[in-house]
Amino acid sequence: MNLNRKRFTTIALGALASALSFGAWAQGGGYPAKTLVMVVPTAAGGTTDLSARMLAQALSPVLGQSVVVDNKGGGNGNIAASIVKRAEPDGYTIFMQYSGYHVISPHLTKAPQWEQKDFQPVANVISAPQIIVVRADLPVKTLPELIAYAKANPGKLNYASSGNGSLQHVTGAMLEQQGAIKMVHVPYKGTGPALQDLLGGQVDLTFGTAPPFMPHIASGKLRVLAVTGKERLPSLPDVPTTAEAGYPKVDATSWFAVFVPAAVPKPVVDKLTADIRTVVQSAAFKQKALEQGATADYQTPAQLGDKVKADLANWAQVVKSSKIEAE
Repeated sequence: MNLNRKRFTTIALGALASALSFGAWAQGGGYPAKTLVMVVPTAAGGTTDLSARMLAQALSPVLGQSVVVDNKGGGNGNIAASIVKRAEPDGYTIFMQYSGYHVISPHLTKAPQWEQKDFQPVANVISAPQIIVVRADLPVKTLPELIAYAKANPGKLNYASSGNGSLQHVTGAMLEQQGAIKMVHVPYKGTGPALQDLLGGQVDLTFGTAPPFMPHIASGKLRVLAVTGKERLPSLPDVPTTAEAGYPKVDATSWFAVFVPAAVPKPVVDKLTADIRTVVQSAAFKQKALEQGATADYQTPAQLGDKVKADLANWAQVVKSSKIEAE
């Protein structure tokens, strides 16, 4: 073999090897090859953060790589969303998104920092109704008693949320409408900080998914009045729904789902959703979610996409009727 032919053969074999290597990666064989970063749009301590940490811990051994949680709270979820939007679309930056930010925030600003088309859905992970929680020394034990107290003390009650326009904020506005009461809204940069001030007595009540509140409900530091879903929570069997308490239109359920930048290759998304399904449908994950007052609820990218479209339409009307605006 002459030198030129040998050189050509070497180059051709090298190109073939590279092509095969890329093909293997594209089929998920080479992904992931390093640590994944899971961006969370809230401070530590809320259900979004807890969902992310539950998933990251269980997903790491399935993927064969570490999954690091990175909290980027603030801006009504826009800070985290902007980070993920600008991230390299290689599957190493993933987004644990909270439904309140994903389907309510777009209705609150005329100059959004991101759009739905900037992300593609990977999988729904957790679903959970809101609960209505008050500080233990507030002189009410039921939702009707809370409404009566608010009417007797107009503008005295204040409620915390994880941010202006968050699902907690909208749920509070819904309760004001349905109960014909007036409360003061106090926004925080996440459920964690809101919870701390509720425990400290700086605010009277809040709305949120059950997981971060469960230890404090069990200890008696907080009192739960109602579940804002259609069914009682197995972890709080004695707590009535808002419908049972006489306010059926106060109905709000959150979901926590994984998204990635829009340009991430489909084989990578397929790998991620398959491994997330393995985790979320496991008995251990289901039990842990149940203990926290939530439901392990895997949904495919297509199912999650449909949920987003439906919720965008549903919450648009609530935001408009409540006259909620961006900060």
